[in-house]
Amino acid sequence: MSKLSVLILTHNESLHIGRCIDSFSGLTDKIFIVDSFSTDNTCEIAEARGAKVIRNPWVSYAFQFNHAIDHNPFQTEWVMRMDADEYLTPELREELISTLNGQIAPDVSGFYVKRRVYFMNQWIRRGGYYPIWLLRIWRNGKGRCEELWMDEHIKLSDGRTLQLSNDIVDHNLNNLTWWTQKHNLYATREIIDLLNIRYNFDEKPTVVPSLFGSQEQRTRFLKIKYASLPLFTRPILYFVYRYFFKLGFLDGMKGLIWHSLQGLWYRFLVDAKIYEIYQRAGREKTAIIRHFKEEYGKDVRNPNQSGPVR
Repeated sequence: MSKLSVLILTHNESLHIGRCIDSFSGLTDKIFIVDSFSTDNTCEIAEARGAKVIRNPWVSYAFQFNHAIDHNPFQTEWVMRMDADEYLTPELREELISTLNGQIAPDVSGFYVKRRVYFMNQWIRRGGYYPIWLLRIWRNGKGRCEELWMDEHIKLSDGRTLQLSNDIVDHNLNNLTWWTQKHNLYATREIIDLLNIRYNFDEKPTVVPSLFGSQEQRTRFLKIKYASLPLFTRPILYFVYRYFFKLGFLDGMKGLIWHSLQGLWYRFLVDAKIYEIYQRAGREKTAIIRHFKEEYGKDVRNPNQSGPVR
């Protein structure tokens, strides 16, 4: 029971944090939360369940998560990353109890788990959205969060990985207005990430892109290919691929809303913002860097800077 500690970042997560912590009951009580000065009762809910909570000003996701890694008070053999709106299935909890208390080869440094996404209380099974494999558990001292504007992953320093059989569940309980507002903020960081592929603003190391590698490597490879496609055609092509070729239409009405918003609207908004930048600043690298600083208050060469809480 002392082999695993769990790291969670929070900001106004009173809807979710209790459910997340409760899903670890019987597996571990070593829950470490780094809170970005929530204004609701997130911290009180977590502390009432025995979690260790500290507060730290938000800079970026990678900065905050690496802060959690560096200040983890639990010197456990294994560490797990969770988002506050996620929870373990009972099957994954039992699998982790069995696996972590069993014999694990010393060259194994991490475990991948599957994530299932719920939207409007429905499991999105199709459109390429299940299973999504994520590296969420690693040996203490072997993992760091890569410094990117979007889609940050845990990178291992060495060792091989294994896959677990069961799922974590991503089930956000906020309403659609919250979802669209948050994705508008995501879109600004997404355009920096896409433009960085072309202009190489920060020269930060990332996972090595590979179509036939891990989920993170494949995601990075596909993002690079996506970035090379023409504006406004790529979100349409992506939606058609997800909704028709990957059978997203079988997810019903809620699936139509999900795939239309997450697969088309969000990415069309990203392209519209890129188009606006080209119209206002042109396509020269230094002018784009200056535009982001003046318009958004962001230095695109440095992902670790103050900004809205994710």
